[in-house]
Amino acid sequence: MKAFFGGIITMGFVIAGLFFLRFWRRTGDRLFAAFAVAFWLLAIHKALVSFPALARENQVWAFLPTLAAFALLILAILVKNLDRGRK
Repeated sequence: MKAFFGGIITMGFVIAGLFFLRFWRRTGDRLFAAFAVAFWLLAIHKALVSFPALARENQVWAFLPTLAAFALLILAILVKNLDRGRK
């Protein structure tokens, strides 16, 4: 059951990433590209911890995609706000 719901959540992250990719292609705003990549990193993390054959939740390396995703989001938001202040 855990693998089933993990797959559903993974699919949701992938779809959210695709939506942000579409917005990025329309606007060219790097913030949307960063959000797309961050959601795909979250999908990778969820896939890793959902299936016991791939990784266990107590393995630290399985959480590196989540760390990278949140660092990317913070960095993208900071860059966006700094660019707005320079105009």
